[in-house]
Amino acid sequence: MEVVLRRYGNSTVAVLPPAVLKDLGLAAGQAMTLDTNDLGQIVLARKRKYVLADLIAQCDRKAPPPADLALWDAAKPAGQEVW
Repeated sequence: MEVVLRRYGNSTVAVLPPAVLKDLGLAAGQAMTLDTNDLGQIVLARKRKYVLADLIAQCDRKAPPPADLALWDAAKPAGQEVW
């Protein structure tokens, strides 16, 4: 399928036919992410909703803490912080 890029104000848009949107389960106004890969292909994906448990599961619990964390631990209160 050929898609023609069009000017829309200061932007350029690609119009997706209704049949394609239906096949992909997409709708106008839906948040998406747009990336490119090493082959120069465009990758359009649904915007992912992150869950804290999933993000924590990706962490390496054996990794050393960041070097600047010690600065936070040694810092004195600078305002009305409650410790």
